[in-house]
Amino acid sequence: MTTSTSSTSHHLSPAFPGRAPWGTASKLRAWQQGAMDAYLQRQPRDFLAVATPGAGKTTFALTLASWLLHHHVVQQVTVVAPTEHLKKQWAEAAARIGIKLDPDYSAGPLSKEFHGVAVTYAGVGVRPMLHRNRVEQRKTLVILDEIHHAGDSRSWGEACQEAFEPATRRLALTGTPFRSDTNPIPFVDYAEDADGVRRSVADYTYGYGNALGDGVVRPVIFLSYSGNMRWRTKAGDEIEARLGEPMTKDAVSQAWRTALDPHGEWMPSVLGAADRRLSEVRKAIPDAGGLVIASDQDSARAYAKLLREVTGTAAAVVLSDDSGASQRIEDFRNSDDRWMVAVRMVSEGVDIPRLAVGVYATTISTPLFFAQAVGRFVRSRRRGETASVFLPTIPMLMTFAHEMEVERDHVLDKPKKDAEDDPYAEEAGLLEEAEREQDEDTGEQDELPFEALESDAVFDRVMYDGAEFGMQAHPGSDEEQDYLGIPGLLEPDQVQALLQKRQARQIAHSKKRPDADADLLELPAERRPVVTHKELLELRKQLNGLVGAYVHQSGKPHGVIHNELRRVCGGPPSAEATAGQLEQRIAKVREWATRMR
Repeated sequence: MTTSTSSTSHHLSPAFPGRAPWGTASKLRAWQQGAMDAYLQRQPRDFLAVATPGAGKTTFALTLASWLLHHHVVQQVTVVAPTEHLKKQWAEAAARIGIKLDPDYSAGPLSKEFHGVAVTYAGVGVRPMLHRNRVEQRKTLVILDEIHHAGDSRSWGEACQEAFEPATRRLALTGTPFRSDTNPIPFVDYAEDADGVRRSVADYTYGYGNALGDGVVRPVIFLSYSGNMRWRTKAGDEIEARLGEPMTKDAVSQAWRTALDPHGEWMPSVLGAADRRLSEVRKAIPDAGGLVIASDQDSARAYAKLLREVTGTAAAVVLSDDSGASQRIEDFRNSDDRWMVAVRMVSEGVDIPRLAVGVYATTISTPLFFAQAVGRFVRSRRRGETASVFLPTIPMLMTFAHEMEVERDHVLDKPKKDAEDDPYAEEAGLLEEAEREQDEDTGEQDELPFEALESDAVFDRVMYDGAEFGMQAHPGSDEEQDYLGIPGLLEPDQVQALLQKRQARQIAHSKKRPDADADLLELPAERRPVVTHKELLELRKQLNGLVGAYVHQSGKPHGVIHNELRRVCGGPPSAEATAGQLEQRIAKVREWATRMR
């Protein structure tokens, strides 16, 4: 696997005058040139490039296509994209360097004015033999954009295999991470690791961490919101829970859906906060836009109505079955309108560089979708731009946010995780044990109807570069505004320093430890302690372990002990507690255990 470097070798000529109508981008980014060099050194039939969303995979692929056409390695190009909008976007990008792709091709001979076609995975799935005949007749480069979609269903993977097995060259592209399931992806190599687990092997990888260091993508500030949720189950039981606290998987799902209910208070509060953040960003970036990613069409329409009430202006609504969806996206891209609301179709690949603020208002919880969704906001246009993404305080999403820089491969075999080697699995296992004590109902509640009754929102924390900042505050409070008001243009190290300074100020105003926290303000920013996500996990792990031991000593259930700790020590549930609050509870449970000996 190859990664980018900060230097480049020779650059390809921007055009091939007198030889062919196509050319290349005038100047490639370092990683794009590195990927070109890696390809040209070996000239493989199959090549897998994994590059973070926003890095410029399209430019790399079309530059390579131009080289292969110019050198007569191939005679035509087929691009396979996930959606109708993306295949048109590919055709437009190709046309800018002289490669003409037909995005409306359906059957029959291709007009001589085109160098190839742009189609969707669904289209290939319907007529694989049509495309096989085309690649058998002429030497073809097949570009498989976001190739993980070829594993969306067994039929799509088989259709791609059948259609493009005879292709002269195949270039597979994807963002990171790969799929969460174990469906093998066609034309991807897998190799066993030391544990006997088969993982995908990329020929070139350019991760988010590399791209952030090169200034190719924006740093992301995640702002999470908790709150109390209340809903009614099919059986008529009313359940109340707080986002982020330990609960069963089904309860997490229903609390999450309650938060996203447009008729509650959580969504209006979070949309209002996101719009205030957008206003701050637009002071430095006047055309900055926001995107709400919704779970379904009804929710999307309802969120658009809420945004109109918040902003006084209409939001663009993009629905997957709307024949004018592509045009709506393009209109929004070229405008300076504030907000777009969309369902899944704009979660990946769609190029709207001015998007700077996002609201993750969907219950889709795979690392692949999360990374692709966040990828809509990270494309950098100039130095200093930051992206802000608003999330519900759902433990799984918090983990994804903290692991933005982790590079993943597609795993065919599910390894048995050792809890000692996996702090996330350790915490999940302890919480699952606590859940069994509190709620023995492990049925498939998520599949049953339920009624969202009410919700409220509480600003929870800010996550940035692996660290957490902030204290719980109500929407509209000065504490919340401290973070919503972060300037829209800041270098990554300036973001870190500013977050540390604001957290220190909030701690100093806290009633619990005014003297110690005031001293904290006197420290220079680089010496102020920052508690990382992993350090918080270790504290929660330590607390849960002590509670587990005290369960056997006292005979009380886990949930009762955790509630008693909150009553005595104060503060939110463990999943939302600060390092100081966790340390206080650890000391308290040790004190209880000592007394019982």
